[in-house]
Amino acid sequence: MMRRLFCCLLMAAPVWAGAQTPSFVADSLDAYIQQGMQDWQIPGMAVLILKDGQPVVMKGYGTRVLGKDEPVDENTLFFIASNTKLFTGTAVSELDEEKKLSLTDRVTQYLPGFRLYDSSATRLIDIRDLLSHHLGTKTFQGDFSFWNSNLSREAITAKMRLLQPPGQFRQDYGYCNSCFITAGEVVEKVTGHPWEDFIQQRILDKLGMTHTHTSTTGAAAYPNIAHPYTSVYGEPVALPFDHIDNQGPAGSLVSCISDLSKWLQMQLDSGRAGGQAVFSWSVIQKTRQAATIVRSNKSAILPTHYMLYGMGVFMGDYAGRQIYWHTGGAFGFVTNTCFVPEEHLAIAILTNNDDQSFFEALRYQILDAYLGVPFVNRSRQLLAGSQQQKAERLRQVADWKAQVRTGARPALPLSAFTGSYTNPLYGKVRITTGAKGLLVHFEHHPDLSATLEYMGADKFLMTYSNPAYGIFPTPFTIVGGKVRNVTIKASDFVEYDPYVFVKD
Repeated sequence: MMRRLFCCLLMAAPVWAGAQTPSFVADSLDAYIQQGMQDWQIPGMAVLILKDGQPVVMKGYGTRVLGKDEPVDENTLFFIASNTKLFTGTAVSELDEEKKLSLTDRVTQYLPGFRLYDSSATRLIDIRDLLSHHLGTKTFQGDFSFWNSNLSREAITAKMRLLQPPGQFRQDYGYCNSCFITAGEVVEKVTGHPWEDFIQQRILDKLGMTHTHTSTTGAAAYPNIAHPYTSVYGEPVALPFDHIDNQGPAGSLVSCISDLSKWLQMQLDSGRAGGQAVFSWSVIQKTRQAATIVRSNKSAILPTHYMLYGMGVFMGDYAGRQIYWHTGGAFGFVTNTCFVPEEHLAIAILTNNDDQSFFEALRYQILDAYLGVPFVNRSRQLLAGSQQQKAERLRQVADWKAQVRTGARPALPLSAFTGSYTNPLYGKVRITTGAKGLLVHFEHHPDLSATLEYMGADKFLMTYSNPAYGIFPTPFTIVGGKVRNVTIKASDFVEYDPYVFVKD
């Protein structure tokens, strides 16, 4: 009954103008958000501020769907992507508390066939390592193979042996989604229940997060869901909803600020909800124990000096307080959650345009207001650089398209480029002839394709059918009059490094 009453209070009173509310939040927040949405081309967003157990702000802005009168509200659903990771870290910490596993257990104890590229790392890697981003791999390494693919979690875990790390095990930070997927496989092995069921029963149900989904399958039909957009190549365009259930433990939760208010209030209240313990303090504490140094140098523009990672959560200093946070990015969505236990303060910001930094600028602005940092317009601070980068990107793409329009022809007939190509990590792509030149088909992305238009110098301009994957020059290697390989790049949002596919 107490949980239901608390939820009703949150929904009935989107703004509380208490004595402790900073003037920026009480008087200027709406105008700041509206200007930011216009500047950054954001169709819709939802904002939550919790302070001292009460909602200061919990409301939606803009629209769920461009061109339609479908306003965002406190129950509007967004893909929260990597904000899922702390749910997984908390689940594993709970299993450690229950003595069903130990964070120091070797992963191979539960998944005997698990292998990493380095045999020594395979022998040493434990469960805490999976949740701490310090395997030495690059940030997002392997994600082009895994994101939106038809690979199972078991198949992704098996492919981790092919990720050659440039860094040192347990020393170098590199953000690793596949590690969290592997942790989810351990949860299933230990409990006998899929990750989804464990999260639903042990976290979502206990907190009364009744709007939250553990699956992205069929998300387009979810009631009151925001639709995904990107403005990376100009005005916002609609994107297809991601299908990332194979990434579940790393990022498949779909949620809203009314539900996240319960999750964040539990974080602020040391594992309690409605006065009752959902998790012991030791479970919460274990997720916040620093395991990885992300950076240790002072920021040039923010009042922060270091960044660490625990088990599914970043932590650092901000204006002399200890803060915890995570961001999440899926195609068409970027989001963040943040909590400052010393100040009994929590923030969640959900948006449906993936090409903007306002979701982070707003978080900093709210932190500044509550922590007494002199006002600097964080949105404007980030906007100029972002606009410059976008202008350069558009200029570059225009230049590439101009090269296509010269009408240059490759030295070899188009049929010489067709056929099957293989990359050891990804698998196969198939190139066929199409109306504009060549078409690329991806073995593990049946809903994705790309066109190839000749630019000159053995390069084709690749344009993906899903705009979020990007537009890139794609070079072929030709030796002795025969095509040997092709180098394929996707958006940095997916993975930074290109893939070389060798012609079969």
